[in-house]
Amino acid sequence: MNAEIVSVGTEIILGNTLNTNTYYLSKKLWEIGIDVLYHTSVKDNPKLLEDVLKIGLERSDLLIFTGGLGPTTDDMTKEVISKTLGLDLKLNKKMEKSIKDYFNNTGKTMSPNNIKQAYLPCNAIPLVNEVGTAPGIYIEWNDKKIILLPGPPKEMKLMFNKYVIPLIHQEYIIKIKTINTIGIGESALETLLLDIIKDQKNPRLATYAKDGQVDINIVAKDIKEEKVDILLDEMVKKIDSKISKYIYSYENESIEKVVFDKLKKRNMKIAFCESCTGGLISARFTKVPGVSEVFDRGIVTYSNESKINELNVNKSILEKYGAVSEEIAIEMAKGLLNKTGVDIALSTTGIAGPTGASKNKPIGLVFIGIATNLDSYAIKSIFNGDRNSIQNRASLKAFDELRKIL
Repeated sequence: MNAEIVSVGTEIILGNTLNTNTYYLSKKLWEIGIDVLYHTSVKDNPKLLEDVLKIGLERSDLLIFTGGLGPTTDDMTKEVISKTLGLDLKLNKKMEKSIKDYFNNTGKTMSPNNIKQAYLPCNAIPLVNEVGTAPGIYIEWNDKKIILLPGPPKEMKLMFNKYVIPLIHQEYIIKIKTINTIGIGESALETLLLDIIKDQKNPRLATYAKDGQVDINIVAKDIKEEKVDILLDEMVKKIDSKISKYIYSYENESIEKVVFDKLKKRNMKIAFCESCTGGLISARFTKVPGVSEVFDRGIVTYSNESKINELNVNKSILEKYGAVSEEIAIEMAKGLLNKTGVDIALSTTGIAGPTGASKNKPIGLVFIGIATNLDSYAIKSIFNGDRNSIQNRASLKAFDELRKIL
């Protein structure tokens, strides 16, 4: 089955409302084995909406409309679709009661035009709206399925998951496996996996890029669960054989969680001293439950004075090489190691921008220092993007380096 998602609303076309519904529905449909071929956005205009419906019926098996089910005159999705399909609208007493109960239960006064929402096309199945007034609608027309969902994301998501999925779910057992990668861009990753991607049928895979990371989602389906598990395992092995050095988890975990588990397993303690990342590494790490078992402290040593006072950085080295340097990154990490007695100390120093660059030290230059009782060294990186992106990428790089040495 292939699908088209139609977002209805002038506010979406004008850019006044961020269209998160399409993103959400595309992901959920892909997860249950339905291919989304088209995304369409259309103004609150009856002629345009009619054209979109007719085109969609010619090229898609499943049409999902979001928006335009409210009580006002510019909410016209249901009316235009019913007229185009030649279906009369009739008052549904059950939906009428549901809408009235909603207002009574919330202590609000119902306007007369809200009854408009209780009119449904003939032979359509109403979809209950548990957190709003506009019911959804499910229509089977010839060999097509047409679904109308409310625009507010909270209402749409609940209705889709609870009522729509059972109506459109394929007669398969479907499982999803997520592989997490770091240290490689989406285009480079795709190049390495190109032969797998070209041949994919079942399972199917898709890549999702984040800031400094790429997730690989694998979806397998079959009528037998045992067969689904075999398909997933075989695909994971194929992917692993090509990109194993970039994979940090096969369980859809954060890289912070992976580092925590490795430290805990080895009964090791860690501490951070951050300059350009401003405490971001520590903040990310403390989101992991139980992290106090391995995390000693995090210090933001932003100024030169704080590096000297808190970490005992040698002033002459600071003056010679500057705060953003391999030498200072190592000095910071060694100073923290000596101060705390932890097993691993990690430092960051760099230029996050948009100012502060020089001829030899561009924006995005970051040094990550690592010190243990056996060794100390620094990793040099140059990240692109704005200030937030550079800080995020530097923090991810820090966790990735920890993952590698652990």
